[in-house]
Amino acid sequence: MDVFSTETPIIGMVHLPPLPGAPGFDGDRTAIRDRLSQDANALEAGGVDGIMLENFGDTPFYPDRVPRHVVADIAALTETLSDQVSIPFGVNILRNDVQSALGIAAATGGAFVRVNVHTGARLTDQGIVEGMAHETLRLRDRLDADVTVLADIDVKHSAPLADRTLEATVGDLVERGGADGVVVSGTGTGAAVDTTVLDRVVECRDDHRFDVPVLLGSGVTAETAPDLLSIADGAIVGTALKRNGETTAPVDEGAVERLVASVP
Repeated sequence: MDVFSTETPIIGMVHLPPLPGAPGFDGDRTAIRDRLSQDANALEAGGVDGIMLENFGDTPFYPDRVPRHVVADIAALTETLSDQVSIPFGVNILRNDVQSALGIAAATGGAFVRVNVHTGARLTDQGIVEGMAHETLRLRDRLDADVTVLADIDVKHSAPLADRTLEATVGDLVERGGADGVVVSGTGTGAAVDTTVLDRVVECRDDHRFDVPVLLGSGVTAETAPDLLSIADGAIVGTALKRNGETTAPVDEGAVERLVASVP
């Protein structure tokens, strides 16, 4: 978490519209870049500590590696983001292409990546998605990239394939998978985190004596942030920062300011 200027960072989401090649792409590349710039400026002006760029509009998602043209577009857009803001930024390529995200972050000065399934496997709407920690960390070493890996535990829009204790899952994610941070989310986009689960993840982290942050990955609002961030170490926020609380709407600078002001 040294990449941020605060001990309780708020990372705002730039949800990209459908990119070229996705079913929802409307043919206007310029509009995608303009939307990126508008959202990034509103997030930084509103006071977030970092920005995460994500290909949210590319449904239905590829389960792992995305095609080369998607990597090229996201790399170009990330470079635009890099030129646009002065705060740390990161990349998440859905559904689980952390190798491409890591390469883009390393090439553009990105500080972190988010990976939905880093260790183990999950049942998702893309089928079974398997963790690639062994490839991710070796690639980071080969690139000599100072990029933080933020890894989800029980990621949203998924279900476990087998019953495992939370203690074992957290242990494998950090100790064997080498994650630099643990992300806890609700069941879906914008869904609130189960505070019982959050408490248990933090307890497992502390019992293992892992020196890693636990971040909230969904459902944080200006109203819930004070209580949730008395437990967690930071948050990745998207829906609550959008106009009328709609995930695909533009960022609302006023909503950003209200949430940032609510952080203890």
